[in-house]
Amino acid sequence: MRPAPNSALSTTPDTAPHTPPPAESVGPLERGLTVLRALAAPGADDRTRHSDLVRSTGLARSTVDRVVSTLDRLGLVRGDGREVALTPRALELSGAYLTACGIPAALGPEAERLADEFDESVSVAVPDAGGAGARFVLQTTRRRTMSLALRIGDLLPAERCAPGALFAARWDAAEWDAWRARRDPDPPAADFTALPPPARPQAPAAFEERAARAASDGWAGDDQLVEPGLVAVAVPVRDAAGRTVCAVSVASHTSRHTLDSLRDAVLPRLRAVRAELEAALAAPRSTPGVTAGAAGASPVTAPDTAAETSSAAKRELGPGFLQSLARGLAVLAALGADRGEGMTLTEVAGATGLARATARRSLLTLEHLGYVAANRRRFRLLPRVLELGCARLSGLGLAEIAQPHLAALAGRVHESASLAVLDGSDIHYVARVPTVRIMSVNITVGTRFPAYATSMGRVLLAGLAPETRPVLADALPALTRHTVTSRAALDAVIERAAADEHALVEQELEEGLRSLAVPVRDGSGRVVAAVNVARHAGHGTPEEMRAALLPTLHETAKLIEADLRAASSITGRT
Repeated sequence: MRPAPNSALSTTPDTAPHTPPPAESVGPLERGLTVLRALAAPGADDRTRHSDLVRSTGLARSTVDRVVSTLDRLGLVRGDGREVALTPRALELSGAYLTACGIPAALGPEAERLADEFDESVSVAVPDAGGAGARFVLQTTRRRTMSLALRIGDLLPAERCAPGALFAARWDAAEWDAWRARRDPDPPAADFTALPPPARPQAPAAFEERAARAASDGWAGDDQLVEPGLVAVAVPVRDAAGRTVCAVSVASHTSRHTLDSLRDAVLPRLRAVRAELEAALAAPRSTPGVTAGAAGASPVTAPDTAAETSSAAKRELGPGFLQSLARGLAVLAALGADRGEGMTLTEVAGATGLARATARRSLLTLEHLGYVAANRRRFRLLPRVLELGCARLSGLGLAEIAQPHLAALAGRVHESASLAVLDGSDIHYVARVPTVRIMSVNITVGTRFPAYATSMGRVLLAGLAPETRPVLADALPALTRHTVTSRAALDAVIERAAADEHALVEQELEEGLRSLAVPVRDGSGRVVAAVNVARHAGHGTPEEMRAALLPTLHETAKLIEADLRAASSITGRT
C-alpha cells in the first residue's frame, strides 16, 4: 500500500479531533471509522493488507482484524483475512449525507440543464474542513478528451477554487483564524491530495483580496488555481437567512475560454437562475424511502431493525463482531432521514431501534469526530462523511461493481461467469471471470453476440416493453440446428423469460454450448444487465443446470443490484 499523505486519523485536513474524546465516546466506532478512512485515503491501494492497516492506523493487529470482520459482515468491505477493499455498499454512508443535505436532489436537474446549455461541466460544492475547504457534492461533466476530473467527495483548499472565495466572503474572524491555522503550516496545501501542488503558493493576502472581491461582486473566478488550463466561474446559493449553503460553478479549459470570456458567457445566466436554485433548495422535502441491503446487515436499515441485526450478527460471529461499531454506523446512516431540520435523539433512536443511551453515545462520538453537528438538541450530518470512501468509489462503473461478484460466483460454481448489456440487437460482454478447464467457453470482454440466440440477450429483451424492443426480422438466421428462428416463437420465449426471471439457451448460439442467465436491475427496477453461467451441454441436463445454478445466479444478481443502489445514492443515476 502506498503511504497516505496523512495518518488514518486525518485523511483530509483537520479531520483529527483536537480535543479529548467525550467520556461516553464509543471506542469501537472511532476505530472503525479510522479504518474506513485509511481504506478510502488518497494513495491507498484498491486492496489493502491488514498489516498495512496496522501501520497506517496505529491500531493493534487484533483490533484491525475485528474491525475488518465487522465491516465485512456489514457489507462495507470485502476481505479474505489478508487483504481488504471497500465495497460500493460503503457509499450508503456518503449517500446518507447527500440525501440529508438535499443539494443533489434539489439542484441536480438544473445543473444538468445548465451543463447542456453551456456545454461545460457544472459542479456544486459545500464548505467543509472547518470552513477551510470546499467539498464537491454534485458533478455534471461534459465528456471530452480534456474534461474536468473532480469527483463527488473531493476536497479542495478554499484558496485554490472559486467556491472557496465565495465561502470565505462570509467568514467571521474566527473562521479566518482557522483558515490561517490550516494554511500557515502547509502553504502548498499538500494535504489536499485531490489536486496537484501549485507551481507557486499564493500569499495569504491574495486570497483575502479574492474573498473581498467575491463579497462585493457576488461571484468568484478560478483562473487556473486548481491546475493549469482550468478556469471556472462560481456563484453562491444562499438560504433564507442569507447564509451561503453551497456554490454552483461552471468550469472550462483555456483552449475554449479565458476566465473573462467564460464569465461573459455564463455569469448572466447563473445570476438569472440563482433565485430558482435557492427556491429549489428551500422547498420542503419528502420523506425518503427506507433503504435495506439485499444481504447482510446494511448500515442503512429499516426502522427498528438496527439493534436486531447487530445482535444477530453478534450471536453469529461472537467476539469478532463489534456490535457498538455496527450500531454507531447505523446511527450515522439513520441521519440520512433528516429533512433539513436535523433529527432529535428520540427520532434517531426510533429510526434505529436502539436505546436512547446507546444512540446518544454514538451521536456524541460522531460529533467529536466531525461527522455530525448538534444544534438545539438536533443532530445533522456534515460533509466530512464524504471522506468515508465517496471519492474513491463514486466513479465505479457497472463492470467494476459486478466483477467481484462474478469472481465469487465463478469460485462457487466452478464455471465461467459473465455480465452483458444490450446494445441494439446484440449483447455486449462488459465483465467476465473465466475458469481454467480442459474444455472451457472462450469469450472475452467486448465480445458481441446476437441477443435473440443467447440467454443473456433473452432476459435483457424480456426486460423491455414489447414496443421498445429492437426490431428483428420475422425469420432469424439459424446459428445452429437448434436456434429459434421464428419471430413469433422468439416472442413466446422472451415472454416466458420475463415470467420465469431467467432464460436457458440450449445449443442455439453454438453446438455444445448451454447457458443460463438472470436479469440485473437498477434501483428503479429496470433491467440494465444480465449475468450468466455457461457450460458444455454434455454436463448434465438443462433441468439439472437450473436446479444447481439458478439460486446462486439470482443471489449474485441481488448482490450486484445492492451495490448499484448504493452507487446511485451518490451519482443520482439508477
